[in-house]
Amino acid sequence: MPPTTDSTVRIPLLTQEKAKEVAAEAGVSELLASLNVFRALLHQPGLAKAVAGVLNELLRGRALDPRLRELVIMRLGWKTGSVYEWTQHWRVARSMGMSEEEILGVRDWRNHGAYGNPERCVLAATDECVDAGAVQPATWAACEAEFGDPAVLLELVAAIGNWRFVSSLLQSLQIPLEDGVAAWPPDGQVPPAAEDG
Repeated sequence: MPPTTDSTVRIPLLTQEKAKEVAAEAGVSELLASLNVFRALLHQPGLAKAVAGVLNELLRGRALDPRLRELVIMRLGWKTGSVYEWTQHWRVARSMGMSEEEILGVRDWRNHGAYGNPERCVLAATDECVDAGAVQPATWAACEAEFGDPAVLLELVAAIGNWRFVSSLLQSLQIPLEDGVAAWPPDGQVPPAAEDG
């Protein structure tokens, strides 16, 4: 599926200047305001502020290991066919020092030999939330045994739910990638779900 162009976006993107102006009034960072997703969300400043608040909290990684969080997001991007989510978080994960092999493993994580129990727990939880709407009992027990800390478990479920919401938002609004950004790094390979779209 090719990246969405500005001509197909369902809600017009605010200009960069207008987005920065509205973001400043709403208390949304200028960095977020420069992203196409927020250039759409800032049509409703209160919603943009709420989304930014949850993103900022989860991106701080106070409980869940940031590496595991990025694997969750990359898996969601792949599994749901969200080119924007995959592409944005490819850059985030790489900037954190994650290898291409480590990130690309989410495409077929059950057969990726380099993942250990923590990775398998969070990726199973991610798939179950997409497929069944909730982490199933056996996977929950595995996550509980692996992480123990209620704060980590809460942040895991919140991260899955948040970026699942973001994926739906991006795809429903047909948010395009920023100018000059190549889709589906590093190799342009598209998930089967995206091919059908």
